[in-house]
Amino acid sequence: MDRKIKIPAAVEQRARVEVMREEYKKGGKSKRDPRLAKVGVSGYNKPKRTPNHKTKSHVVVAKEGDKIKTIRFGQQGKKVGTVKGTAGKPKSGESDRMKAKRKSFKARHAKNIKRGKMSAAWWADKVKW
Repeated sequence: MDRKIKIPAAVEQRARVEVMREEYKKGGKSKRDPRLAKVGVSGYNKPKRTPNHKTKSHVVVAKEGDKIKTIRFGQQGKKVGTVKGTAGKPKSGESDRMKAKRKSFKARHAKNIKRGKMSAAWWADKVKW
């Protein structure tokens, strides 16, 4: 009797990532870091929107020196440049309310933003504020 065992997709994905990691460590055919493929970004330090993620709006695989870290950041559903969302990039003729929002965010998170590329606050400041 020939029975096929169904393997859950998540387990299968983890196994594929582990194989890619091993090949990467050995210098094999897979030169691309599996962390990049797993989250679907084009390279290190290149943030990407994640509209289908439950809680976070962006993801990035941050690299500083030889340290690599996957970071999810930003509140899902907050639109950039709206009164109820984030302030976005400064614009000419911007309202005082938006200027105050941006200033408040940067002051409130200044300590974490100073931590650099390896913190979610730094990425949120760069991408969303």
